[in-house]
Amino acid sequence: MYNILTCDDEQIMIDSLEFIIRKNFEGQVNLFSALSGSDAVSIVSREKIDIIFMDINMPGMSGLDAISCIKSLKPSAVIIVLSAFDKFQYAQEAMNIGAYKYITKPVNRNIVIQTVRNAMNLVDERNGTASGNLELQKKLDIVYPMIESDFIYSCIFSKAKNEDFKSYLDYFNMKVDEYFFACIEIPGSEKNIYEACAKIRKIISQKFKCLAGSFMTNRVAVFVSMEKSAENFEDDFHPAAREIFTLLSVEIGQKLRAGISNVCDKIEEVSVRCKDAIQALNRTFPDGGLLFADELLNSSSGDEKIQELCERILNRLKLGDAGGVQFLAELYEQNFPLDKIKGNIFEILIGAKNSAKSAGSSWKNAAFENIFSDLNNIDSKAELLNFFKNRLSECTAFICSSKDERENPLVKKVFGYIQEHIAENFSLDDVASFAGVSSFYLSKLFKEETGETFINYVTDRRLEKGRLMLCETELSIKEISAEIGYNDQNYFSRIFKNKFGISPSDFRNTNRNSESL
Repeated sequence: MYNILTCDDEQIMIDSLEFIIRKNFEGQVNLFSALSGSDAVSIVSREKIDIIFMDINMPGMSGLDAISCIKSLKPSAVIIVLSAFDKFQYAQEAMNIGAYKYITKPVNRNIVIQTVRNAMNLVDERNGTASGNLELQKKLDIVYPMIESDFIYSCIFSKAKNEDFKSYLDYFNMKVDEYFFACIEIPGSEKNIYEACAKIRKIISQKFKCLAGSFMTNRVAVFVSMEKSAENFEDDFHPAAREIFTLLSVEIGQKLRAGISNVCDKIEEVSVRCKDAIQALNRTFPDGGLLFADELLNSSSGDEKIQELCERILNRLKLGDAGGVQFLAELYEQNFPLDKIKGNIFEILIGAKNSAKSAGSSWKNAAFENIFSDLNNIDSKAELLNFFKNRLSECTAFICSSKDERENPLVKKVFGYIQEHIAENFSLDDVASFAGVSSFYLSKLFKEETGETFINYVTDRRLEKGRLMLCETELSIKEISAEIGYNDQNYFSRIFKNKFGISPSDFRNTNRNSESL
């Protein structure tokens, strides 16, 4: 007996399919139906569905989004996609996410019959090999983690040659164009490090192929492989890594620490990249945080270090990376005396002003008109840092808004919705429905147009608004958290610290102390 699900937002389409299937496969099938993608996912989560007919264009969760969810719930399900549009793009997207066949509406009776028959044969074939695969999988489940851990150990302690590294990767069937290393410390996980390692592997593997292994009682190293990146990958790398770190922090807990190496395409440097990640991890804040190896100062002289910071800050500012800019600005306070940095801060602020002007002709900020004399009149390092960070924040915000103005009209419409509903708990599906497109299409378009994921963009806007409210209002942290869409104050505090390197309460106290000087 085969369980078949038909999903379409038009009842007449479901009735037509069920009539054809019931008449030609009487006694062989159990039929289920759903009028939306979310209903289909719910049914698959409860029932053992073998074959699914899925419409692409439906309100709410689209067919493509539903297929992605269903494939994670039941990878063996045979999915036939239905669409009124005979377009290669739709067919290609459907096949890319695991659909078996693509049928255009109105459906042809003979095509439906033959498709169901072929799908049944495929179900039988998969079920026939399932028992053998299960036994093989049990063996692999034992051997795979051992070899994975051996690979990680070899990377950390340089116990393998280049050919050995390649042999490991061949075993895992990993084609590595580029890669990076992440080293993650989980406080208090000595007894559950293998469970934590499994969670880390699962979360990272949703975005990248990876290998993970524990190398200390509370530390996990992860080798992360990527396909050959686009020319702007360096712009995307930091936000993608921060998104993963946020997910890990939510899943595993507070005070998570992580260091991430530079991106590399030379497998012979794998041990070096691993050491870079460990060094970055060792330099993170003791109570939690994320640090990239390319944010560490090198071992050059003091003047060269300051110049290096200048270049990094201006590069992150041009990308509109508010979190990266603020983090690097903090390094001035940690590494250099007041008399060493005034001239360089002036140089950076002039560069920031020029970048803002280049981003938009409407740039105007009175705080930059007398910046040289303003800097000369500052005698406190804390006041200087506060002045410096505020000016950088203003420039970064303008550059971000200028980028927004050049966006696709649909994306601009989405920006307006996000701004208006920032205090509400909305989802990608909600925004896609407002924009009149599928969530799959919006997610893809948003990434192409903005260079960052929808979730990252919303999180950054909320945290930036929260940062300004901490400076400009007397609202409690709980009230501010609610104003920017977070009902859980502890969660807000955790992701705020992940982004800015300081808790909301400490940030507010530091800002007030600077203003009172």
